[in-house]
Amino acid sequence: MRHLLAVTAGLALLATPACSAPTPPRTAASPTTAGPATLPATLPAPTGPHPVGTTVLYLKDTSRPDPWNPDAQARELKVTLWYPAGQRDGPRAAYMTPEESELLMRGTGIAGAPYDTLSRTRTNAIKDAEPVGEALPLVMLSPGFTKPMSTLTSLAEDLASRGYIVAGIDHPYESYATTLPGGRIAGCLACDSNSDPGFGAGLVQGRAADVSFVLDQLPATWDGSGRIDRSRIAMAGQSIGGSSALAAMLQDPRVRAGIDMDGTAYARIPKGGLSRPFMFLGSAQHVSGGPAPTWDRDWKLLTGWKRWIVLSGAEHQSFTDTPLLSDALDITPTAGVLPAARAAELTRTYVAAFLDQHLKSRPQPLLDQPSPRYPEARFCPAACAPS
Repeated sequence: MRHLLAVTAGLALLATPACSAPTPPRTAASPTTAGPATLPATLPAPTGPHPVGTTVLYLKDTSRPDPWNPDAQARELKVTLWYPAGQRDGPRAAYMTPEESELLMRGTGIAGAPYDTLSRTRTNAIKDAEPVGEALPLVMLSPGFTKPMSTLTSLAEDLASRGYIVAGIDHPYESYATTLPGGRIAGCLACDSNSDPGFGAGLVQGRAADVSFVLDQLPATWDGSGRIDRSRIAMAGQSIGGSSALAAMLQDPRVRAGIDMDGTAYARIPKGGLSRPFMFLGSAQHVSGGPAPTWDRDWKLLTGWKRWIVLSGAEHQSFTDTPLLSDALDITPTAGVLPAARAAELTRTYVAAFLDQHLKSRPQPLLDQPSPRYPEARFCPAACAPS
Protein backbone atom coordinates (compact mmCIF):
# COMPACT_ATOMS: atom_id res chain seq x y z
CA MET A 1 0.00 0.00 0.00
CA ARG A 2 1.40 3.37 -0.97
CA HIS A 3 1.56 6.27 1.44
CA LEU A 4 2.12 9.73 0.01
CA LEU A 5 3.42 12.16 2.60
CA ALA A 6 4.59 15.08 0.47
CA VAL A 7 1.19 16.54 -0.41
CA THR A 8 -0.80 19.74 -0.33
CA ALA A 9 -0.21 21.89 2.76
CA GLY A 10 -3.21 21.13 4.90
CA LEU A 11 -2.65 22.93 8.17
CA ALA A 12 -1.07 26.06 6.71
CA LEU A 13 -2.91 29.14 7.86
CA LEU A 14 -2.85 30.72 4.42
CA ALA A 15 -6.00 30.57 2.32
CA THR A 16 -5.92 27.78 -0.27
CA PRO A 17 -8.41 26.55 -2.85
CA ALA A 18 -10.54 23.47 -2.30
CA CYS A 19 -8.04 21.34 -4.22
CA SER A 20 -4.51 22.57 -4.76
CA ALA A 21 -1.47 20.95 -6.33
CA PRO A 22 0.87 18.95 -4.08
CA THR A 23 3.90 20.82 -2.79
CA PRO A 24 6.98 19.32 -1.13
CA PRO A 25 7.19 19.82 2.64
CA ARG A 26 9.78 22.02 4.26
CA THR A 27 12.71 20.26 5.86
CA ALA A 28 11.52 18.87 9.17
CA ALA A 29 13.44 17.86 12.26
CA SER A 30 12.94 14.51 13.93
CA PRO A 31 10.03 14.16 16.39
CA THR A 32 12.43 14.18 19.33
CA THR A 33 14.09 17.45 18.33
CA ALA A 34 11.33 19.35 16.49
CA GLY A 35 11.03 22.55 18.49
CA PRO A 36 10.44 23.20 22.17
CA ALA A 37 7.69 21.55 24.16
CA THR A 38 4.50 23.61 24.23
CA LEU A 39 1.29 23.47 26.21
CA PRO A 40 -1.36 21.36 24.47
CA ALA A 41 -4.12 23.17 22.66
CA THR A 42 -7.62 23.04 24.16
CA LEU A 43 -10.67 23.28 21.94
CA PRO A 44 -13.24 25.86 23.06
CA ALA A 45 -16.07 24.56 25.21
CA PRO A 46 -19.33 23.77 23.44
CA THR A 47 -22.01 26.43 23.86
CA GLY A 48 -25.12 24.23 24.09
CA PRO A 49 -26.77 22.82 27.22
CA HIS A 50 -25.89 19.15 26.66
CA PRO A 51 -22.73 17.22 27.54
CA VAL A 52 -21.20 15.64 24.46
CA GLY A 53 -20.30 12.04 23.77
CA THR A 54 -18.43 10.57 20.83
CA THR A 55 -17.73 7.19 19.31
CA VAL A 56 -16.11 5.82 16.15
CA LEU A 57 -17.56 3.40 13.60
CA TYR A 58 -15.78 1.58 10.79
CA LEU A 59 -17.90 0.74 7.76
CA LYS A 60 -17.11 -1.24 4.61
CA ASP A 61 -19.02 -0.82 1.36
CA THR A 62 -18.46 -4.07 -0.53
CA SER A 63 -20.59 -2.90 -3.47
CA ARG A 64 -17.79 -0.70 -4.87
CA PRO A 65 -14.00 -0.72 -4.93
CA ASP A 66 -12.01 2.09 -3.40
CA PRO A 67 -11.57 4.83 -6.02
CA TRP A 68 -7.95 5.55 -5.02
CA ASN A 69 -6.44 2.27 -3.82
CA PRO A 70 -6.44 -0.39 -6.57
CA ASP A 71 -5.63 -3.05 -3.99
CA ALA A 72 -8.85 -2.39 -2.02
CA GLN A 73 -11.89 -4.17 -3.41
CA ALA A 74 -14.23 -2.39 -0.98
CA ARG A 75 -14.57 1.22 0.13
CA GLU A 76 -13.76 1.50 3.84
CA LEU A 77 -14.90 4.51 5.87
CA LYS A 78 -14.20 5.84 9.32
CA VAL A 79 -17.20 7.64 10.85
CA THR A 80 -16.96 9.69 14.04
CA LEU A 81 -20.24 10.39 15.83
CA TRP A 82 -20.83 13.23 18.27
CA TYR A 83 -24.12 13.38 20.19
CA PRO A 84 -25.83 14.66 23.35
CA ALA A 85 -24.69 12.51 26.27
CA GLY A 86 -26.06 11.71 29.69
CA GLN A 87 -22.81 12.30 31.59
CA ARG A 88 -20.45 15.23 32.03
CA ASP A 89 -17.50 13.31 33.44
CA GLY A 90 -15.34 10.66 31.85
CA PRO A 91 -12.28 10.21 29.65
CA ARG A 92 -12.15 12.72 26.80
CA ALA A 93 -11.74 11.44 23.26
CA ALA A 94 -8.36 11.82 21.59
CA TYR A 95 -8.10 14.47 18.88
CA MET A 96 -5.94 12.13 16.81
CA THR A 97 -3.28 9.50 17.41
CA PRO A 98 0.44 10.35 17.71
CA GLU A 99 1.08 8.65 14.37
CA GLU A 100 -1.67 10.64 12.66
CA SER A 101 -0.28 13.82 14.19
CA GLU A 102 3.21 13.06 12.92
CA LEU A 103 2.06 12.24 9.38
CA LEU A 104 -0.07 15.35 9.23
CA MET A 105 2.69 17.63 10.51
CA ARG A 106 5.32 16.06 8.26
CA GLY A 107 3.04 16.35 5.27
CA THR A 108 2.42 20.04 5.90
CA GLY A 109 6.05 20.78 6.73
CA ILE A 110 5.32 21.98 10.28
CA ALA A 111 8.54 21.50 12.21
CA GLY A 112 8.31 24.06 15.00
CA ALA A 113 6.62 21.71 17.49
CA PRO A 114 6.95 18.05 18.51
CA TYR A 115 5.27 15.71 16.07
CA ASP A 116 2.85 14.38 18.67
CA THR A 117 1.48 17.89 19.34
CA LEU A 118 -1.90 17.38 17.69
CA SER A 119 -2.45 14.10 19.54
CA ARG A 120 -2.24 16.07 22.81
CA THR A 121 -4.99 18.51 21.80
CA ARG A 122 -7.71 18.48 24.45
CA THR A 123 -11.26 17.84 23.29
CA ASN A 124 -14.56 18.15 25.16
CA ALA A 125 -16.43 14.99 24.12
CA ILE A 126 -16.58 11.96 26.41
CA LYS A 127 -15.43 8.80 24.71
CA ASP A 128 -18.20 6.22 24.17
CA ALA A 129 -20.63 8.00 26.52
CA GLU A 130 -24.25 6.86 26.53
CA PRO A 131 -26.36 8.96 24.11
CA VAL A 132 -29.53 10.68 25.28
CA GLY A 133 -32.48 12.32 23.54
CA GLU A 134 -35.08 11.23 21.04
CA ALA A 135 -35.88 12.18 17.45
CA LEU A 136 -32.72 14.23 17.07
CA PRO A 137 -31.73 15.78 13.71
CA LEU A 138 -28.64 14.41 11.99
CA VAL A 139 -25.82 16.50 10.49
CA MET A 140 -23.30 14.92 8.15
CA LEU A 141 -19.84 16.57 8.11
CA SER A 142 -17.06 16.27 5.54
CA PRO A 143 -13.56 17.80 5.85
CA GLY A 144 -11.36 19.51 3.28
CA PHE A 145 -9.08 17.68 0.87
CA THR A 146 -6.02 16.20 2.66
CA LYS A 147 -7.67 16.98 6.03
CA PRO A 148 -8.80 14.43 8.64
CA MET A 149 -12.28 14.74 10.09
CA SER A 150 -10.74 15.79 13.40
CA THR A 151 -10.09 19.28 11.98
CA LEU A 152 -13.83 20.00 12.33
CA THR A 153 -14.09 18.70 15.91
CA SER A 154 -14.87 22.07 17.51
CA LEU A 155 -17.88 22.58 15.25
CA ALA A 156 -19.05 18.99 15.69
CA GLU A 157 -18.86 19.16 19.49
CA ASP A 158 -20.79 22.43 19.54
CA LEU A 159 -23.58 21.09 17.34
CA ALA A 160 -23.90 17.98 19.50
CA SER A 161 -24.18 20.15 22.62
CA ARG A 162 -27.09 21.96 20.93
CA GLY A 163 -29.05 18.75 20.40
CA TYR A 164 -27.80 17.36 17.08
CA ILE A 165 -26.28 14.02 16.21
CA VAL A 166 -23.25 14.65 14.02
CA ALA A 167 -21.69 12.05 11.72
CA GLY A 168 -18.25 13.12 10.48
CA ILE A 169 -16.74 11.06 7.67
CA ASP A 170 -13.05 10.40 7.16
CA HIS A 171 -12.69 9.59 3.45
CA PRO A 172 -9.65 7.25 3.29
CA TYR A 173 -6.81 7.98 0.87
CA GLU A 174 -8.00 11.60 0.58
CA SER A 175 -6.16 12.87 3.67
CA TYR A 176 -2.67 12.65 5.09
CA ALA A 177 -3.61 9.88 7.50
CA THR A 178 -6.74 7.89 8.29
CA THR A 179 -6.44 5.05 10.78
CA LEU A 180 -8.42 1.98 9.74
CA PRO A 181 -9.12 -1.23 11.71
CA GLY A 182 -6.03 -3.09 12.80
CA GLY A 183 -4.01 0.10 12.98
CA ARG A 184 -3.62 0.40 9.20
CA ILE A 185 -2.87 3.94 8.02
CA ALA A 186 -4.41 5.14 4.77
CA GLY A 187 -2.27 7.91 3.27
CA CYS A 188 -3.23 10.44 0.61
CA LEU A 189 -3.24 8.36 -2.57
CA ALA A 190 -5.72 10.80 -4.12
CA CYS A 191 -2.99 13.43 -4.04
CA ASP A 192 -1.33 11.60 -6.93
CA SER A 193 -4.30 12.57 -9.12
CA ASN A 194 -4.87 16.07 -7.81
CA SER A 195 -3.95 17.81 -11.05
CA ASP A 196 -5.92 15.48 -13.34
CA PRO A 197 -8.77 17.01 -15.37
CA GLY A 198 -12.09 16.48 -13.62
CA PHE A 199 -10.43 15.54 -10.33
CA GLY A 200 -12.64 17.75 -8.14
CA ALA A 201 -15.87 16.65 -9.79
CA GLY A 202 -14.96 12.99 -9.43
CA LEU A 203 -13.88 13.39 -5.83
CA VAL A 204 -17.14 15.03 -4.70
CA GLN A 205 -19.19 12.36 -6.45
CA GLY A 206 -17.26 9.73 -4.53
CA ARG A 207 -17.85 11.56 -1.27
CA ALA A 208 -21.56 11.82 -2.06
CA ALA A 209 -21.59 8.03 -2.44
CA ASP A 210 -19.80 7.77 0.92
CA VAL A 211 -22.53 9.89 2.54
CA SER A 212 -25.36 7.81 1.08
CA PHE A 213 -23.69 4.61 2.25
CA VAL A 214 -23.29 5.95 5.79
CA LEU A 215 -26.97 6.97 5.85
CA ASP A 216 -27.89 3.46 4.72
CA GLN A 217 -25.72 1.78 7.34
CA LEU A 218 -26.27 3.87 10.48
CA PRO A 219 -29.38 1.97 11.64
CA ALA A 220 -27.46 -1.30 11.68
CA THR A 221 -24.10 -0.13 12.98
CA TRP A 222 -24.78 2.18 15.92
CA ASP A 223 -26.85 1.30 18.97
CA GLY A 224 -27.93 4.92 19.32
CA SER A 225 -29.25 5.21 15.77
CA GLY A 226 -32.83 4.90 17.00
CA ARG A 227 -32.46 8.40 18.44
CA ILE A 228 -32.05 9.87 14.93
CA ASP A 229 -34.99 11.54 13.20
CA ARG A 230 -34.23 10.40 9.67
CA SER A 231 -36.63 12.95 8.20
CA ARG A 232 -34.31 15.73 9.40
CA ILE A 233 -30.86 15.34 7.82
CA ALA A 234 -28.48 18.07 6.66
CA MET A 235 -24.87 18.16 5.54
CA ALA A 236 -22.06 20.66 5.95
CA GLY A 237 -18.41 20.63 4.99
CA GLN A 238 -15.31 22.77 4.57
CA SER A 239 -13.48 23.27 1.28
CA ILE A 240 -13.95 20.15 -0.87
CA GLY A 241 -16.19 18.87 1.95
CA GLY A 242 -18.49 21.83 1.36
CA SER A 243 -18.60 21.10 -2.34
CA SER A 244 -19.40 17.51 -1.38
CA ALA A 245 -22.40 18.71 0.63
CA LEU A 246 -23.88 20.10 -2.57
CA ALA A 247 -23.03 16.90 -4.45
CA ALA A 248 -24.70 14.79 -1.75
CA MET A 249 -27.86 16.88 -1.90
CA LEU A 250 -28.05 16.46 -5.67
CA GLN A 251 -27.58 12.70 -5.36
CA ASP A 252 -29.56 11.85 -2.21
CA PRO A 253 -32.94 13.47 -1.40
CA ARG A 254 -32.59 12.41 2.24
CA VAL A 255 -30.20 15.34 2.71
CA ARG A 256 -32.70 18.17 3.21
CA ALA A 257 -30.33 21.12 3.59
CA GLY A 258 -26.65 21.91 3.07
CA ILE A 259 -23.79 24.27 3.89
CA ASP A 260 -20.65 24.87 1.87
CA MET A 261 -17.94 26.45 4.02
CA ASP A 262 -15.43 28.07 1.66
CA GLY A 263 -15.36 25.30 -0.91
CA THR A 264 -15.17 25.74 -4.66
CA ALA A 265 -18.29 24.10 -6.08
CA TYR A 266 -17.52 21.13 -8.36
CA ALA A 267 -20.91 19.41 -8.51
CA ARG A 268 -23.07 21.04 -11.19
CA ILE A 269 -26.63 21.97 -10.31
CA PRO A 270 -29.00 21.01 -13.15
CA LYS A 271 -30.73 23.75 -15.12
CA GLY A 272 -33.94 23.03 -13.23
CA GLY A 273 -32.22 24.24 -10.06
CA LEU A 274 -32.04 23.01 -6.47
CA SER A 275 -35.01 23.93 -4.30
CA ARG A 276 -33.79 22.67 -0.90
CA PRO A 277 -32.19 25.14 1.55
CA PHE A 278 -28.52 25.90 1.01
CA MET A 279 -26.00 28.31 2.49
CA PHE A 280 -22.58 29.47 1.29
CA LEU A 281 -20.42 30.56 4.23
CA GLY A 282 -16.98 31.68 3.22
CA SER A 283 -14.07 34.05 2.84
CA ALA A 284 -13.56 36.95 0.48
CA GLN A 285 -12.28 34.69 -2.30
CA HIS A 286 -15.92 33.84 -3.00
CA VAL A 287 -17.31 37.37 -3.31
CA SER A 288 -19.54 38.02 -6.30
CA GLY A 289 -17.38 38.46 -9.36
CA GLY A 290 -14.28 37.42 -7.42
CA PRO A 291 -11.57 34.86 -8.22
CA ALA A 292 -13.72 31.84 -7.25
CA PRO A 293 -16.73 32.23 -9.57
CA THR A 294 -18.51 28.93 -8.89
CA TRP A 295 -20.63 30.41 -6.08
CA ASP A 296 -21.78 33.18 -8.39
CA ARG A 297 -22.72 30.57 -10.98
CA ASP A 298 -24.57 28.33 -8.52
CA TRP A 299 -26.32 31.16 -6.68
CA LYS A 300 -28.56 31.64 -9.73
CA LEU A 301 -29.52 27.96 -9.69
CA LEU A 302 -30.50 27.80 -6.01
CA THR A 303 -34.27 28.19 -6.27
CA GLY A 304 -35.22 27.61 -2.62
CA TRP A 305 -34.20 29.32 0.62
CA LYS A 306 -30.59 30.45 0.24
CA ARG A 307 -27.94 32.59 1.87
CA TRP A 308 -24.45 33.67 0.84
CA ILE A 309 -22.45 35.01 3.79
CA VAL A 310 -18.84 36.17 3.68
CA LEU A 311 -16.86 36.71 6.88
CA SER A 312 -14.54 39.70 6.66
CA GLY A 313 -10.97 38.77 7.59
CA ALA A 314 -11.58 35.05 7.19
CA GLU A 315 -9.23 32.80 5.25
CA HIS A 316 -9.65 29.27 3.99
CA GLN A 317 -8.82 27.57 7.29
CA SER A 318 -10.89 29.95 9.45
CA PHE A 319 -13.81 27.49 9.30
CA THR A 320 -11.75 24.67 10.81
CA ASP A 321 -9.87 24.02 14.07
CA THR A 322 -6.57 25.03 12.47
CA PRO A 323 -6.33 28.59 13.83
CA LEU A 324 -7.20 27.30 17.31
CA LEU A 325 -4.10 25.08 17.17
CA SER A 326 -1.63 27.68 15.90
CA ASP A 327 -0.05 28.47 19.29
CA ALA A 328 0.59 24.81 20.06
CA LEU A 329 2.07 24.33 16.58
CA ASP A 330 4.24 27.45 16.95
CA ILE A 331 2.63 29.04 13.89
CA THR A 332 2.31 32.81 13.74
CA PRO A 333 -1.14 33.82 12.43
CA THR A 334 -1.22 36.03 9.36
CA ALA A 335 -1.62 39.71 10.17
CA GLY A 336 -5.14 41.00 9.70
CA VAL A 337 -6.76 37.59 9.72
CA LEU A 338 -9.85 36.99 11.82
CA PRO A 339 -8.70 35.87 15.31
CA ALA A 340 -9.09 32.15 15.95
CA ALA A 341 -11.64 32.38 18.77
CA ARG A 342 -13.79 34.83 16.82
CA ALA A 343 -13.64 32.70 13.67
CA ALA A 344 -14.80 29.67 15.67
CA GLU A 345 -17.61 31.68 17.27
CA LEU A 346 -18.86 32.98 13.94
CA THR A 347 -18.70 29.59 12.26
CA ARG A 348 -20.53 27.87 15.10
CA THR A 349 -23.16 30.61 15.30
CA TYR A 350 -24.10 30.78 11.62
CA VAL A 351 -23.98 27.03 11.04
CA ALA A 352 -26.18 26.40 14.09
CA ALA A 353 -28.62 29.14 13.06
CA PHE A 354 -29.03 27.58 9.62
CA LEU A 355 -29.59 24.11 11.07
CA ASP A 356 -31.98 25.37 13.77
CA GLN A 357 -34.10 27.06 11.12
CA HIS A 358 -34.21 24.21 8.63
CA LEU A 359 -34.04 21.09 10.80
CA LYS A 360 -35.75 22.35 13.96
CA SER A 361 -38.20 24.84 12.38
CA ARG A 362 -36.97 27.64 14.62
CA PRO A 363 -36.88 30.94 12.69
CA GLN A 364 -33.52 32.69 12.95
CA PRO A 365 -33.58 36.49 12.47
CA LEU A 366 -29.77 36.32 12.38
CA LEU A 367 -30.07 34.85 8.89
CA ASP A 368 -32.33 37.60 7.58
CA GLN A 369 -30.07 40.63 7.83
CA PRO A 370 -26.67 41.82 9.11
CA SER A 371 -26.26 41.81 12.89
CA PRO A 372 -24.43 44.48 14.94
CA ARG A 373 -23.23 41.63 17.14
CA TYR A 374 -21.48 40.01 14.18
CA PRO A 375 -20.37 42.88 11.93
CA GLU A 376 -17.89 40.59 10.14
CA ALA A 377 -20.77 38.78 8.40
CA ARG A 378 -21.67 40.33 5.04
CA PHE A 379 -24.74 39.17 3.16
CA CYS A 380 -24.03 38.57 -0.51
CA PRO A 381 -24.14 38.88 -3.41
CA ALA A 382 -25.18 42.57 -3.34
CA ALA A 383 -23.20 43.53 -0.22
CA CYS A 384 -20.12 41.74 -1.54
CA ALA A 385 -19.95 43.13 -5.05
CA PRO A 386 -16.40 44.25 -5.87
CA SER A 387 -15.86 47.99 -5.60
